Amino acid sequence: MASLSISIGTHLSSTCHFKNYSLPQTQNSVPSHHCFGSSLCRTRGPRLLGNGVLARAEDKARGSSSSSSSSSQPQPNSNSENQLEELTQKSGSCDPLCSLDEISSSDFEATYQPKTDLLKALAVIAAAATGAVAINQSWVAANQDVAMALLFGIGYAGIIFEESLAFNKSGVGLLMAVSLWAVRSIGAPSTDIAVSELTNASAEVSEIVFFLFGAMTIVEIIDAHQGFKLVTDNITTRKPRTLLWVIGLVTFFLSSVLDNLTSTIVMVSLLRKLVPPSEFRKLLGAVVVIAANAGGAWTPIGDVTTTMLWIHGQISTLQTMKGLFVPSAVSLAVPLALMSLTSEVNGKGQDSSSVMASEQMAPRGQLVFFVGIGALIFVPVFKALTGLPPFMGILLGLGVLWILTDAIHYGESERQKLKVPQALSRIDTQGVLFFLGILLSVSSLEAAGILRELANYLDAHIPSSEVIAGAIGVVSAIIDNVPLVAATMGMYDLTSFPQDSEFWQLIAYCAGTGGSMLVIGSAAGVAFMGMEKVDFFWYLRKVSGFAFAGYAAGIAAYLAIHNLPISLPTTVAQVHKL
Repeated sequence: MASLSISIGTHLSSTCHFKNYSLPQTQNSVPSHHCFGSSLCRTRGPRLLGNGVLARAEDKARGSSSSSSSSSQPQPNSNSENQLEELTQKSGSCDPLCSLDEISSSDFEATYQPKTDLLKALAVIAAAATGAVAINQSWVAANQDVAMALLFGIGYAGIIFEESLAFNKSGVGLLMAVSLWAVRSIGAPSTDIAVSELTNASAEVSEIVFFLFGAMTIVEIIDAHQGFKLVTDNITTRKPRTLLWVIGLVTFFLSSVLDNLTSTIVMVSLLRKLVPPSEFRKLLGAVVVIAANAGGAWTPIGDVTTTMLWIHGQISTLQTMKGLFVPSAVSLAVPLALMSLTSEVNGKGQDSSSVMASEQMAPRGQLVFFVGIGALIFVPVFKALTGLPPFMGILLGLGVLWILTDAIHYGESERQKLKVPQALSRIDTQGVLFFLGILLSVSSLEAAGILRELANYLDAHIPSSEVIAGAIGVVSAIIDNVPLVAATMGMYDLTSFPQDSEFWQLIAYCAGTGGSMLVIGSAAGVAFMGMEKVDFFWYLRKVSGFAFAGYAAGIAAYLAIHNLPISLPTTVAQVHKL
């Protein structure tokens, strides 16, 4: 049911990204390419910052539990072989562990249809030839806006239905970007103008791409050293209601520094250690999704969309944190308060025993954790001190962490996986390429003036900017929020709404938290769906109402604070003087 339901969302992908990750050679490790979570193998979020952590989180959950059980049975080799043999009999499922060599090859042999594949290849070639012929017609130059709108619609439909079409959304996005700019070069007054527009767009997009690469690599290095155990190991309570609030608050603040996907993976892995499989654990996982999205909305480095707005100057660091902290906290507090009244939280007989053995942190893991988190937090400070773009600050932090890990692991050949080169091989490159394709596509529409025309239409029919921002948040529960925010940035410039205006802050809040209303609405939700095997309709019944209440309450809190007749900082200063 989950795989059928989630195929409508653009936060998903049809491919499972197999990682060449060197697992510790323990009794239960299988040295091969692995894919964890049958649902997750079919779903990928576009906001994939550090998604390599997910595979390792699944492995840790499975590996440590199996290692604890194997301690009572002194037959590690036969146990591993039996486990692998049992898994390979599950008709292509990759839950919890699948081998690329054995499972994928057997599935390929069972489903291979030469005629069908030949027809698909011919269809792709025919479509490419038709596009090449059509793009050179005079009609395209005379009707540039219509041609670009059609191309964008077709490309976006390919992204939405990528699971049905078996096309990866990253490839569709790149093809769409090149096609749109080709049409723009034909319809522009001159080729030089189109090249100049593309150069400016590439410069803006590259800042985001470089920033994502740096942030993803830093997170991978911290995770390789098990640095996040410093956070998760300090949660010891087992009382259901207390645990609900503790998990929510820890995820909220963790996501403000990390991305929402990594925070979700870390916290869901923690839940496996604290709570046995139950409805209550699923509810806690849903709390993690809501808290991760809420926490990423109030800092410029907590979510990709907020980072986009920050890099392009629509919002600033301190004003965003001051203006969005309370609404983001409200959007979490309201669902937590409502969930505290449910039977799953107040039910009797919750098992408080630990269900997963703790794992050992890598040598100097604490040092790497603090330096890595410090590097992420220092990025806004670096921008304020130097005036340079944020990607320069993240590259500075990556360079420092690179030198540090080379120094502390010098001469330790068995710990090569803890260094930056191995981390670079684990980051989600296809996710970044998806961003590149989408942002370049949207920039072509902006260069052609299509987004400006759309903005004028919305202003004429929807005069309230608050309604527009709220609608974008609701739509982001179904459609990827990255192109939505990118299109909004193209529709409205800083002359229409200045930096840190109410509109831009609401866009940051709504696009960040709106995805919590559906499990497919964010990368955090998709990761939770894959790790805990939660289906679309369970989340819709149990969580969506709470998430929507928090989303609406956060907007109301922001508007109330924004329209208060007093200034909160001034009032605090007066109290301090007294």
